[in-house]
Amino acid sequence: MLRLLLSSAVITLALTAVPARSQDTGVAIFAGGCFWCVESDFDKVEGVSETISGYIGGKADNPTYETHTANGDREAVRITYDPAVVSYAELLKTFFRTVDPTDDGGQFCDRGYSYTTAVYALNDDQAAAAEAARKEAETVLGKTVVTPIEPSATFWPAEDYHQDFYEKSAVRYTYYRRACGRDNAVKALWGDEAFYSIEK
Repeated sequence: MLRLLLSSAVITLALTAVPARSQDTGVAIFAGGCFWCVESDFDKVEGVSETISGYIGGKADNPTYETHTANGDREAVRITYDPAVVSYAELLKTFFRTVDPTDDGGQFCDRGYSYTTAVYALNDDQAAAAEAARKEAETVLGKTVVTPIEPSATFWPAEDYHQDFYEKSAVRYTYYRRACGRDNAVKALWGDEAFYSIEK
């Protein structure tokens, strides 16, 4: 009986602790072209605790790397962060300054819808913050920002070999990123603001 009461108490404490833990973390979902690169960039941001590469927005469940383009998914990254260290607004500012948000045909050498940029807002507050960040980016660039702000859809984690690819396959990843011209293009577009909160 005592064991049962103790078990019930532990379960009750565990359940009541979940909301407190969830309030201490935030989640952002960004599509910024190749998810390897987005994951690599945001893993460098202080306050980010986890990044997961995946697919979002398509018309079929359980997309794979082989099917996501035909199914209409974007490559995206789900970012878990500590709001006490980095705000959602700061993540948005970093996101826009690590991509070319004026390109509606893809990102850098990766072309097609699957590689276009997007912010997936999890709630109204995120949607409002994303819209403000998009307008601010337009003002800074003096160009139209085509990155859409969309309601969050089901996020499907990519295959294990895609996770932390930039670390697990560093040589291949480094060659790809340089050959794709991502960093040079971002720096040419954003100037001193490129890679905000990463290279500062």
